[in-house]
Amino acid sequence: MLDHHSNNTILITGGAGFIGSNFIPFFLNKNPSVKVVNLDVLTYAGNLGNLKEVEKHPNYTFKRGDICDNVLVGHLFEEYGISGVINFAAESHVDNSINSPRQFIKTNIEGTFNLLETARKYWNRKNYRFHHISTDEVYGSLGEDGFFTETSNYQPNSPYSASKASSDFLVRSYHNTYGMNVVTSNCSNNYGPKQHDEKLIPTIIRSAINGVKIPIYGNGKNIRDWLFVNDHCVGIDDIYHKGKAGETYLLGGNNEYDNLTIANKICDILDVKLPKNNGSYHDQIQFVEDRLGHDFRYAIDASKVSKELSWNANESFDTGLEKTVDWYLKKYQL
Repeated sequence: MLDHHSNNTILITGGAGFIGSNFIPFFLNKNPSVKVVNLDVLTYAGNLGNLKEVEKHPNYTFKRGDICDNVLVGHLFEEYGISGVINFAAESHVDNSINSPRQFIKTNIEGTFNLLETARKYWNRKNYRFHHISTDEVYGSLGEDGFFTETSNYQPNSPYSASKASSDFLVRSYHNTYGMNVVTSNCSNNYGPKQHDEKLIPTIIRSAINGVKIPIYGNGKNIRDWLFVNDHCVGIDDIYHKGKAGETYLLGGNNEYDNLTIANKICDILDVKLPKNNGSYHDQIQFVEDRLGHDFRYAIDASKVSKELSWNANESFDTGLEKTVDWYLKKYQL
């Protein structure tokens, strides 16, 4: 359990990204005595428009900057008396990591190191919490059966997942070497409102309503476990406040679907909500050349976090997908 101390100011990094911009409003509402400083460099994937609902919140402060900037991060710790970190900041698009891996190494490894080292210096053995947000991709690829658990071997297959694996190990090392109060959560694929257009589900929705081909890698049979972003936010809050120091927790939605099935589900929803004059959105699905090193299947066994922290994903995939489509239709004013 976390100590509740008088100055409860949490540094949330990457808070303008997809998961962070869903998490911050949830976290401020759930924890009214906590102040949040959001540090985000605002790359193409960061969008302050997704945080309009909290920009005037008395407990919320936004700072633009890079987690690799050790002078800036040190100033934030000093100025605000940071007593907790939740680290979302990461380059996260696999295709981009294949085309230009250098930025992934810098942000995901050096940035995490800089946060850890600054926390170690300023906290000076205080029992403040450092929560590192990671991904199931560090475990590599599953065959047709089996699940990732907290004891699965690390077998990253892309520069993205290798950089996240490296940052996970750094966090672990700061617990074992320096006694830092760290927790790590590795999640399955998130979906929901505010996700960047480049990701699979937004790409399918956008392509469908723009009347262009809906691109599906390879044969469309690659499988992911899908977690609604609101469920993920609840899980992060639970782990941050109740997780055991030094532990890793896997958060999954227990929603395994291949990419082609997801495309068909979205087309079914759009055929009802935004019917075409002729034909169906299904007609736009086209297979494209597969991604290099494309992992076949990810799936998470979330029984540890369920048993120890009483967390379970509540949103069904179909209802979550409909909410997601509704959000994008509103975004595009359709």
